[in-house]
Amino acid sequence: MTVLVAHNTPPAIRGHLKRWFIEPRPNVFIGTLNVRTIRKVLDFVLRNSPPDFGLLVISSAPNCQGYVIEHIGPEGQSGRREVDFSGIPLIAEQWIEPENCPF
Repeated sequence: MTVLVAHNTPPAIRGHLKRWFIEPRPNVFIGTLNVRTIRKVLDFVLRNSPPDFGLLVISSAPNCQGYVIEHIGPEGQSGRREVDFSGIPLIAEQWIEPENCPF
């Protein structure tokens, strides 16, 4: 299973992603594709996306957690960042009080 969380997605790219994924919420795409198809879709999206386009890809993987996280595009565009916390990949949202941020 693959989950895509996009930021600043043009309508044409959203329509293209809807060919293979369902969109339960705006800019959140979920689907079950093989690795080759996912790579081809992501290559197309990156070639045709604006410069400030951000994409967070969470895919199934044969590791302890059962998933991998990949961030594509400018860091911080989605308002989230990947954090490795004791070997566990997590997604951190922006902190309201930066001085209390544990990372």
